[in-house]
Amino acid sequence: MQAGAAVEKIQEVPRFRESPLFDERERVALEFAERMTITGEKVDDELFARVRRHFSEAETVELAATAALENFRSKFNTALGIEAQGFCVRP
Repeated sequence: MQAGAAVEKIQEVPRFRESPLFDERERVALEFAERMTITGEKVDDELFARVRRHFSEAETVELAATAALENFRSKFNTALGIEAQGFCVRP
């Protein structure tokens, strides 16, 4: 949010596929992160090709690293019983 994302847009993330607030580049990035996050899901060749149409090699690596880091933090915090700090209030 500090980088300029509107609260309304953040609240629409669960509906990124249908929401008019996201462009195709954002939808591909969110789908990529989602597939990395959900157990049993895979980033297949088709999705990776769509990612590469929108992101350079360096951007793709950064996107994957960011999603992986957030997944790590989520698992780490859960294991240690660290609760949400109120930065991402979900309805």
